[in-house]
Amino acid sequence: MFSLTLRQKWLHLFLLFIVVLTLAGMLASESEAFIEADQLSAQTTSSSSIGRFDAEAADTAEFTDYELLFSNLQQAETVEVVATGYYAGVESTGKHPGHPGYGITYSGVKVRREKDGFSTIAADPKVFPIGTLMYIPGYGFGVVADTGGAIKGKKIDLYFQTKDQVYSEWGKRSVKVYVLRRGDGSVTEVMMDRLNSGQAIPVDFPLTP
Repeated sequence: MFSLTLRQKWLHLFLLFIVVLTLAGMLASESEAFIEADQLSAQTTSSSSIGRFDAEAADTAEFTDYELLFSNLQQAETVEVVATGYYAGVESTGKHPGHPGYGITYSGVKVRREKDGFSTIAADPKVFPIGTLMYIPGYGFGVVADTGGAIKGKKIDLYFQTKDQVYSEWGKRSVKVYVLRRGDGSVTEVMMDRLNSGQAIPVDFPLTP
């Protein structure tokens, strides 16, 4: 009887030992999984933070690049051009209101006339690449965002909101323009918004040479 009871005790102890080992293994596995998950979360958070930082840095750099670097027009490149005017209507673009491309420039941005900011203008991209910033005496600041079949060489076309304004405010003139920055071939709505945010043109920027 004693021997059987002893065997049972040893059996119970052995089974308890097995259970303890099993539980210890499960706890170790869970602990490793938790550590790995925690490390992965930290890496993801770090990557996300770095990504946000990079995006913010690029955004800031882009905005800084839009700021004009000239304190006066005498330092800007000058080019003699023939400047005409156009508007979004059929006489200038062949498009009527309701056309999907009405009021949309070659670069994809909408036409703008900003007397106190940057308006969209058309030019020959071989002479003035898309995105070029310039000052046109008598008109104001312009961004080359459009092209035109008749706009070749040293010719530019200035955007106005109406046909009457094209003739009453401009017509056709020979003018010396001041190139503030050569474009990189692109213009975006974000760029136009920032240029017209009131922060792109220094307060003391002289409008006459």
